[in-house]
Amino acid sequence: MKNTKILVLGSNGKTGRRVVERLEQVENIEIRLGSRKEKIPFDWEKPETWEAVLQDIDSVYITFQPDLAIPSAEDSIENFTNLATKLGVQKMVLLSGRGEKEAQICEEIVKQNAKNWTIVQASWFNQNFSESFFLDPILAGIVALPRAEALEPFTDANDIADVVTAALLEDKHNEQTYELTGPRLLTFKQVIKEIAEVTGRNITFQPLTLQEYNQMLQEYQVPEDHIWLINYLFEQVLDGRNSTITFDIEKVLGRKAKDFSAFAKETAQTGIWNS
Repeated sequence: MKNTKILVLGSNGKTGRRVVERLEQVENIEIRLGSRKEKIPFDWEKPETWEAVLQDIDSVYITFQPDLAIPSAEDSIENFTNLATKLGVQKMVLLSGRGEKEAQICEEIVKQNAKNWTIVQASWFNQNFSESFFLDPILAGIVALPRAEALEPFTDANDIADVVTAALLEDKHNEQTYELTGPRLLTFKQVIKEIAEVTGRNITFQPLTLQEYNQMLQEYQVPEDHIWLINYLFEQVLDGRNSTITFDIEKVLGRKAKDFSAFAKETAQTGIWNS
């Protein structure tokens, strides 16, 4: 039986590395890692790296860094998907931003250019609090954020990876758009309270205005492009448009989505929040 060759872009990222772990358990699957550090490197900012990494590939999991909302994403997705189809790629699975208008433009490009496609939409991950930009404030014991009242159905990266893996391996998911959420709406303040409870730590949540948050990021010398993206996510996406729950994880996987409380208990046992 011929091996299926799958390219996983962002193979070191929160969902990418989990997808790789799952594909490694499947027979007759050959995985190519899409990363700047690989022997065959891939870099979104260097289109000259794209062709080599796409050679002989059957399916691609597309994650775009830093986010499909940035102005350059549209052209990059257009050029990459055109090239991939030209080189014989049969299926593309795109990780998209839930509720992001710019991401939806990129979704349409994938639909037009791919022979087969699946769109997987997600917003804030549980793992943003353990593997990303919220970890340092949690360790410091004070988390200061805008949009304190916004409700978000935080989604587990493992659930996302399970859905992506199913989409890569099973043709029944072709031409489907899945909108993934966790099973419960939470505010950032509630999330920090849950983390404080499972760790036995005193972690303070401090609400800020967007202007105050911007000033704080500038004081910490966060790069301007990162500040722009964080602004976009807090100002545009956290306006209530995503304050609903879906059941697409259950639809695809036949089980309920992981609740933030379960994630928090498991993560607390690793000690990451007590370093």
